[in-house]
Formats: sequence, structure tokens, C-alpha cells
Amino acid sequence: MSQNSIEQAVKDRHIYMTTTPIRKLIVRLAIPTIISMLVTGLYSMADTFFVGRISTNATAAVGIVFSLMSMIQAIGFFCGQGSGTFVSRKLGAGDIKEANEMAATGFFLAFGLGVIVSVIGQLTVRPLALLLGATPVILEDTVAYMRFILIGAPFMMSQLVVNNQLRFQGSAVYAMAGLVSGALLNIVLDPIFIFVFKMGVAGAALATILAQIISFFVLLYGSYQGPNIRIHIKNVRLSGHYLLQIVNGGTPSLFRQGLASITTVILNSTAASLGGEAAIAAMSVVSRVMMLAISALIGFGQGFQPVCAFNYGAGLKARVREAYWFCVKYGTAFLLVMATLCFIFSGSIIGFFRDDPEVIAIGRVALRCQAFIFPLNASVVIANMMMQSMGKGVKASVLAAGRNGLFFIPCVLILSRLFGLTGLEMSQACADFLTFLMMIPLTRSILRELDG
Repeated sequence: MSQNSIEQAVKDRHIYMTTTPIRKLIVRLAIPTIISMLVTGLYSMADTFFVGRISTNATAAVGIVFSLMSMIQAIGFFCGQGSGTFVSRKLGAGDIKEANEMAATGFFLAFGLGVIVSVIGQLTVRPLALLLGATPVILEDTVAYMRFILIGAPFMMSQLVVNNQLRFQGSAVYAMAGLVSGALLNIVLDPIFIFVFKMGVAGAALATILAQIISFFVLLYGSYQGPNIRIHIKNVRLSGHYLLQIVNGGTPSLFRQGLASITTVILNSTAASLGGEAAIAAMSVVSRVMMLAISALIGFGQGFQPVCAFNYGAGLKARVREAYWFCVKYGTAFLLVMATLCFIFSGSIIGFFRDDPEVIAIGRVALRCQAFIFPLNASVVIANMMMQSMGKGVKASVLAAGRNGLFFIPCVLILSRLFGLTGLEMSQACADFLTFLMMIPLTRSILRELDG
């Protein structure tokens, strides 16, 4: 494809993103991202399901390493969302040169950071496992799983960058192809490595990393198709201008994902002290279940983000406001349905992943508590995505830090001290409610700007 053809295709996409009716545009972009998130959530569930067939200790070990994976993902989303939102706004404003330079800078920054994390992690894997909350009983399983995850860190981080950049350019189908290919491969490889090759928990980790690497290459191929920005190392610009834009757009994701990993560590440590390995396993399963339930909403919101960034960059504020309310309305309705199902079938859902009476008893209460508040998450998630896509980094970061930092950590520590295991089970629901209250004034200020 010639340079002139690429530039014309970019201009055609600009027209498409800024003139197509909002509802039709969001639905078209959201269908591939919803599929991506659901399939990704399913392969996360596959790990939990197949590892659950090994033992409660193995399930707990995966729960411990999940916090490390959240940290790796946090860096990937930091570079991906930071560069992706900027690329989208620049394409909306017609500045292709800066879009090209930011795409390359975000990608290679993430890969380099992934290499650093991988090397340091391998050198300190046992102390790291203990720091993240592994008990002596599950230490060996935790280390075995963690070593493979660390090997794949550069690929996990940089594929998240490419995925986000493709989405923000409006290429949701290419982004979907990359994630779905890896997720399906993970689901196929899990039982083969765990049971056929008898690798146990290490087999689950190997399946995850191989899937991530395949996803990386599929996404990279997609970035060289059609009107998408081509990633070339010659376009890397590690200047203050681009790094500051990555920080502005990526810090909300870093807070959201990074604090999630910290809260997971605290959650696991508190669970271990209150209920041992069974409590760790129960809270791990609940976290995965709720992640799957909200993944469709996140996919819906990811269809909204490029619409928001493109049109805000083009100065079309009324379209941004219309898109926001459309997503909040249908997102809340969807989460209400999911919450009802989780509340009614809580025991059966937990038992599906780990048929252990103690794990089921703990998980049932925690899942019902979270389901009770769950529908409020729709307005919080969409508001956060809107702020981030518009480049409102400070407000987006404050809201992102609210649930997992400002509220969840204190809720876990205070409620578990006051009410024991019951306090731990209800802590996430309390954090969600407090975050919803904080979201209201932050969002009002943004909506007032869009009215202007």
C-alpha cells in the first residue's frame, strides 16, 4: 500500500468517525471489542477452571501470580492507553506525523520496560512470590507459575500497546483478531499442558505465555494492514513532549491496573490470615468471575473510546456527550442483568471452578455482596474512559485511583479488622459504592464543558 493510499485511507476514516451516527458507530466498534473482552475473560476463566481441577493450593497460587500479571498489564495499558488516546486525538485533528511518532514510541517503550521487568523478576522470583502473599504451602506452585509469566512480560506489555492503538484508530476488528487468537489458543493448550503433559500449574502458565506471544504477532501484523499507523523504530521519539502525553493519557490505566495488583496482594494476605488457602482461592475465583461479568461492559466502553477521542479532537463535543449517555444507559442495564444472575446462582458459580465446600461458602457471600452494587460500575467505567480519551489525565487518574486505592485498601483493612472474614467479603462492594459517589462531581464538570 503506497504512502498516498495510506494517507487517503486515514482521511476516509476521519470522515467515517466524525460523521457516522453515534449509536451506529459505537455498536459497530463495540461488537469486536466486546467479543475480545469476553473471549479474554473466558480464557482467564479457563486457567481458573483447569487449575481448579489440580487442587485448592494450585488455585490459590494462580491467585497470587494474578497480582503480578496485573502489574505487567498496568505497564502495558499505561503505554497503550497513553499513546492510543493521543494517536486518536491527533488523527481526529488531521496530524498524521505526530500520530506515527507516538505509535512507535509507545510500542518500543513498553517492550523495553517488559524486558527489564522480566530480568529483575527472574532474579528475585522467590522473594517476589513471598512479597505478593504466597504462603509456604503454595510457594513452589507460585514460583513455577510466575517464572513463565515473567518470560512473557515484554510480549504481554507491547501487545497491549498495539491492541489499544488499533482500537483508538477505529480498527476494532484487527484488535479483536489478535486477542481472540491468543485466548482460544490458551483454552486449547491449558488441558494439554496441565493434564496430558502432566506439567501441573506450570503448564497453565506456559499455555498463557504462548498464547500471549501468538497474540502479539497477530496484532503486530494487523497494525500493518489498511489505514492503520505503521510501527517503525525510526519513528521513536523519546522526547519530553511524547513521554508527557503518555503519562497524561496512561496514568489512569496505571493507577487502575497497578493499584488493582496492590489490592490483590493485600486481599490475598488478609484472606490468608483469616481463612488460609481456601479464602485465597475463593476470593481469586470471585475476582475472575466479576472480571468476566464486567468484561462485556469494558468492551462496550472500548467501542466508545475512539469515538470520544476522535470527535473531541475534531471539536465535536455534542457527539461526545451523546455517546457518553448512550453507553451509560445500556451499560447499567446490562450490569443489572449480570448482577442478578451472579446473586441468584452464586454458590453454583463458585462451585463450578472449585468444588470445595469451604471455598464455596466464602465465595458465595463475597460474590453476592459484589453483585448487589455491581450495576453502579457502568457509570464509573464509562466516565473514566471518557476522561481518559479526552486527555483529562488528572481527573481520570483520581477516579481510577478511587476504587482500588483510595477506597478498596482502607475497606479491606478496616472491615476485615472489624468483622473478620465477613468484612473482607463485603469490602469490594463498599469500595465500589464510594467510588460511584466520588465519580458524580468529577463527571459533572466534564459534561458542563461538553455543553459549551
